[in-house]
Amino acid sequence: MRDLTPDRTTLDPIEIASRDEIQALQLERMKWSLNHAYSNVDMYRRRFDEAGVHPDDLKSLSDLSKFPFTYKTDLRDHYPFGLFAVPQDQILRVHASSGTTGKPTVVGYTKNDIDMWANMVARSMRASGTKPGDLVNIVYGYGLFTGGLGAHYGAERLGCTVVPVSGGMTERQVTLIQDFKPSTIMVTPSYMLNILEQFNSMGIDPRDTSLNVGIFGAEPWTNAMRQEVESAFDMHAVDIYGLSEILGPGVANECVESKDGLHIWEDHFYPEVINPETGEVVADGEMGELVFTTLTKEGLPMIRYRTRDLTRLLPGTARSMRRMEKITGRSDDMIILRGVNVFPSQVEELVLDIKELAPYFQIELSKEGAMDKMTVFAEPTPEQASAASELGNLLRKRIKDTIGVSATISVGAPGSVERSQGKARRVIDLRSKG
Repeated sequence: MRDLTPDRTTLDPIEIASRDEIQALQLERMKWSLNHAYSNVDMYRRRFDEAGVHPDDLKSLSDLSKFPFTYKTDLRDHYPFGLFAVPQDQILRVHASSGTTGKPTVVGYTKNDIDMWANMVARSMRASGTKPGDLVNIVYGYGLFTGGLGAHYGAERLGCTVVPVSGGMTERQVTLIQDFKPSTIMVTPSYMLNILEQFNSMGIDPRDTSLNVGIFGAEPWTNAMRQEVESAFDMHAVDIYGLSEILGPGVANECVESKDGLHIWEDHFYPEVINPETGEVVADGEMGELVFTTLTKEGLPMIRYRTRDLTRLLPGTARSMRRMEKITGRSDDMIILRGVNVFPSQVEELVLDIKELAPYFQIELSKEGAMDKMTVFAEPTPEQASAASELGNLLRKRIKDTIGVSATISVGAPGSVERSQGKARRVIDLRSKG
């Protein structure tokens, strides 16, 4: 793989500023954000008043812990525009979730928000090793989902040539990579595996492509998947993090030279990690639930938003800003199976560790009498199609030995596991049905 370490003279000065400089800027901006939310959003004014706190009570960054949390349900309860902090004629763009589990969560951006968003994605792409003038295939979905347009504006801000491919039509993805010769691809990691499968089915060596870096986001993924993709394509696989409530892609990013966790762009987003049960802030280095406060957003300020993502905060390395450990699970994705906590990422690592299995899986949860049952669907590589039974026994044993639960394993024919066209559907929960 090529050395893609950015020239430090191209970085924003704040990326390599002292911690004192960063924290002074954070405090100044946090005071503004709390006052902006309190003055312009009825919910925040009511919540702060009920908690007995006022924006003027913030004297230090640690004082933020006195303020109440914001939850995803708050966006649904105030659907569609009830949490906007500016008049609607100042909202330049609206995005929304799919709403498959209820009312969608709606987010809005002012002109300054869009400008900041483009800058943060450009910063993230530069950290990933992408440079001005590079050709970038954007395979995130466009539309109400923040991924496609967020990546698009950031790539243009960095000075790249953008190919807005979007997702789906996997054979065309391979053709465009072959013909256009992009150096960067922005895509969900699960869909990148589909593209890899298509390369192989077309008899094309993925290591011969022009790709130097893949910027993967929109879903948790493991270091085992990183190794799978980097080995297959001879390119860097770098993690980008974001969520629409806080911005979209571009809240944090790995640096290509270190790949040791995602540097949070702390000049715009203040992170905390809390005990998900008690809500108490834990010390840096301790595992817990990630919470964000936006420091500069005008349209939709978020104060202490509970992301449900599980991670820990670590000191900066390639940049001065703190890192968050790679997220491989969410508190609301955790499966409690007969008293044992199971995360889909744990199963993924075990599947990827068995080279005779293809890198696809799906978990189905059901009831067997009064007991919960977990079935893991997997598939062999085409070369190992006749060894399905043995591979199932091996995966069953590794899940039992490593995670501590008994699972039913179904290793079907090659191609039998559902393929992702965007975010992967890792878990199907049938326990409340029928």
